[in-house]
Amino acid sequence: QVQLVESGGGLVQPGGSLRLSCAASGFTLDYYAIGWFRQAPGKEREGVSSISMSDGSTYYADSVKGRFTISRDIPKKTVYLQMNSLKPEDTAVYYCAASADPGSIATMFIPPFIVHYWGRGTQVTVSS
Repeated sequence: QVQLVESGGGLVQPGGSLRLSCAASGFTLDYYAIGWFRQAPGKEREGVSSISMSDGSTYYADSVKGRFTISRDIPKKTVYLQMNSLKPEDTAVYYCAASADPGSIATMFIPPFIVHYWGRGTQVTVSS
């Protein structure tokens, strides 16, 4: 079956770092874009970052540019989100998602989200 499994969330102090992982299985990853969404309490889900599994192109929301880095490990079928200089406003449940168009790294974040598979999410809490 198709699965996207997130890991790496947790509690970190402001200014700290976390690395999230999204392990994919059950489909041909080469033809997808993999993205990270997040949703904070009382707020709408928003796109964070994405990467094309076809050519490695990346996209970042303005709010995380310069702080977050997305990467892929093709043999491991895993996408990572390295989050540095974390702020309290980064606190959210982070969801991994797959769009069946490797060129959709930006468009997958435009509502209505064209996402074919969702992970269950991992909690990131940034607090002192």
